[in-house]
This record gives sequence, C-alpha cells and structure tokens, in this order.
Amino acid sequence: MNITIVGPGAIGSLWAIKLLQAGHNVSLWSRTTYNSIDLSLDGQASLSFSNNNIEKLSASDLVIVTVKAWQVEEATTPLLQYLDPDTILMFMHNGMGAVDEIATQIDAHPIVLATTTQAAFKPDRNSVSHTGAGQTQLGAFNQAGKKCTFLVDVLNHALPNVSWNPEIHTALWTKLAINCAINPLTGLEQIKNGELSEPRFGNTLTAIIEELTQVMQAEGISCSFDELETNVNKVIQATAKNNSSMKQDMFYQRRTEIDFITGFLIETAHKHQIDVPVNQTLLTQVKEQESSWKKQD
Repeated sequence: MNITIVGPGAIGSLWAIKLLQAGHNVSLWSRTTYNSIDLSLDGQASLSFSNNNIEKLSASDLVIVTVKAWQVEEATTPLLQYLDPDTILMFMHNGMGAVDEIATQIDAHPIVLATTTQAAFKPDRNSVSHTGAGQTQLGAFNQAGKKCTFLVDVLNHALPNVSWNPEIHTALWTKLAINCAINPLTGLEQIKNGELSEPRFGNTLTAIIEELTQVMQAEGISCSFDELETNVNKVIQATAKNNSSMKQDMFYQRRTEIDFITGFLIETAHKHQIDVPVNQTLLTQVKEQESSWKKQD
C-alpha cells in the first residue's frame, strides 16, 4: 500500500519504520520543511522517508494521523484537498473528541479509529526506541470505515498484535479511563507511572475511577468499578518505568492533551448531570500550569 504517516513522533515513527520494513511505500508528513527524514529504530541502520511530498500524499491509499489530539484538526484539514475520497483516514492518538470536531469535513472518506498500547520514545529527532510491545485495536468511525477490516492484516504483518473491534467506542473509553487515572497525576507530580501504586495516591485513584465508572455506565458502556480499577492497576504495573505523555509534555512546558482526556470525560459527565469533582480539580490544576507557562513566555 501507499501509506502516509502524519506526525512522525514516537508512535508515528515506529509505525512508519515497521510498515516500510513490511514492504509498503511509506512517506511522512510533518511540520518540518525537510524533503526527507531519516529514522533509526533501536539503533538499527537508518531508513530514509520522503517528507511533505504532495504527489505521494495524493497517491496514498491510507493516511495514518498520529499527532496529538489537539493537533488533529490543524494537521488533517489542509491535506484533504489532495486526497482521493477513497483514501482511508486512520486516527491514532490519546483522548477522545478530536475526530468528532472534524467529522463533517472528512466524512467522504472511510474513517478508522485506532487505539494502541505499543510504547515508543524518541530520544532525538532521528531515533526511535520501541519501549514496550502492546496491542492495537481498530474500528470504524463511519459506515465506509466498516469495510476496512483488511487493515488488520496490513498492520498486523508490520507490528503485531492488531485486531478489529466492532465496539471500538468501548475500547476508546477504556483507554480514556486509564489515561484519566494515570496522566494528570503523573504530570502534576512529575513521577513515573509505577509510583502511582504508592499508598498516598490510593484515595485519589479510587475517586477518579468511581467518577469514571458513573460516566461510562451513563454512556451505555458496560463496565464496573472493579473492572476499571483492575485495568488501571495492570497498566500502572506494566508501565511502571514509563513516563506518561502528559508527564513529558508538562516537564517540557508543552500543551497537554488534557482537554481531550479529562476534559472529554467532564463534558460527557455534564451531559448526564453527573458531578466529577476529583477529575475537575485535576483538569483545573493542569490548565493552571499551562497558563503559567504562557505568562512566562
């Protein structure tokens, strides 16, 4: 396939390399002005990718958007004029709500949503480390997206394990719940994920998960407090040595994805008239820090 990766950060770069190694024609689209970008995975020989090439973009069968949630609209909409309506758009990012914001502009395309627990880190612009093997789930966002189940084989051949989830909405909510529990606390406290298992965070995590359970059940998602708590604790243990993306963003004083993680939860809670005071406090604290960086600038 002809594939363009929009946003070659850690996860985008990982998929670009793996898909190229699997035999696909892969190009990149990024904010940089370079005509090509070299990427090396885990110290292997560098691979060269064409960057910001409109001809390659126009010829794409699949465009995978791996930018941050708050960048989705800005990164995607300028590219639409170059794409055939049959070009599949796949969105792979933390949080929820970003694709909904541009749904009417992209609905001519088959749209697929993806959520992954693959972990990657970019120590510098041209290197990427695959820091943890995981699972990737795909699902349809619109009617045309339902015809894209073949992408499971395409992606699974490059970076297993990949599966199709007809209930991708549930999978995305589960991922959102885990992000709501882990990301704001690790960002505010500037700690690794594993430190959340310390007793001092017990009450806060319990309250976050209780609020999440209420909202998810109101949304018609089948879940229980015990299930969510087990999932959150599993991820904390499995990623104990990892830095969450929000911890990294806050360390480098970059805009976080809080609006599309905790913010999305709170918007949904308001819709159902559910109070979520603990999550609201975390959102406020993260936003206050973001505002303080802007004042310093």
